[in-house]
Amino acid sequence: MKKRTLTTIAVVSAALMLTSCSGSDPMATSGGGSANGDTVVVGSADFAESQLIATIYSHALQNAGIKVEEKLNIGSREVYMEALRDGSISLLPEYNGYLLGELDADADASDRSTIDSQLEKLLSPEGIEVLDASKAENTDVLVVDQKVAKQHKLVNISDLKPVAGELVLAGPAEWKSRYVGLPGLEKEYGLSFKEFKVLDAGGPLTLSALQNGQAQVGDLFSTDPAIEKSKFVTLVDDKGLFLPANILPVIRKDSANKEVVKTLNEVSASLTTEDLMHMNGRIAAGDDFGAIADEWLKKN
Repeated sequence: MKKRTLTTIAVVSAALMLTSCSGSDPMATSGGGSANGDTVVVGSADFAESQLIATIYSHALQNAGIKVEEKLNIGSREVYMEALRDGSISLLPEYNGYLLGELDADADASDRSTIDSQLEKLLSPEGIEVLDASKAENTDVLVVDQKVAKQHKLVNISDLKPVAGELVLAGPAEWKSRYVGLPGLEKEYGLSFKEFKVLDAGGPLTLSALQNGQAQVGDLFSTDPAIEKSKFVTLVDDKGLFLPANILPVIRKDSANKEVVKTLNEVSASLTTEDLMHMNGRIAAGDDFGAIADEWLKKN
């Protein structure tokens, strides 16, 4: 597979933020101590999906008899990665492709295993390691409604090639020039759409255009609960255009004992994109993070 660089990935990363939950400074709560070998301090970014996954990690570890402290809703990647480096926190969930793009914009993002091995190489000297990545990911996806999918027998993105000239694609303005956008869809898949409607990155404008028929194909994010709610069909990226964004635990080595690693890897082995889509929908409806996490853990 060709080398893909990640220079523009931070722009996409911002769109992962579903809902920010405001509150007091998490780094000043629970005594404000540092991570140590006896307590795993679980942190998260300042958006809902990250806080949810961190809560799942926290409750799973507690269920395994491990002492845990939570410092959720810390802030941006620049802030929480520094907290991980200085030992203020021990553990947090990340998105493999986006994290690699932050650490090395020129890194090879050919595939998931390459990304994870590069993350390990970059973080290991800082006393940090990445554990098993889950199947769950939050990345760009092309979606169509069921009627369009059935009419044109669409399963994979490559299935669009014979009919793209009849369809309108909705997405963000950056897609005009970004390789992971119109240029990549044309080069990798040979797609030339009837029209590209400039709207937003996986947001309400693109969703509305798909729902009212102004666009037949749209760019959303894979864990968006609107995909499930609207019963859209997610087309398989069979040529691997979109950057991987699998969720994985990032942990300080001094907290990564055998039981902690085993527990977190078991969470990763069970977590799916569909699970997150459903749980994000519950968050949007106002359900409690802890209750959602406990229900998922009990089921899985």
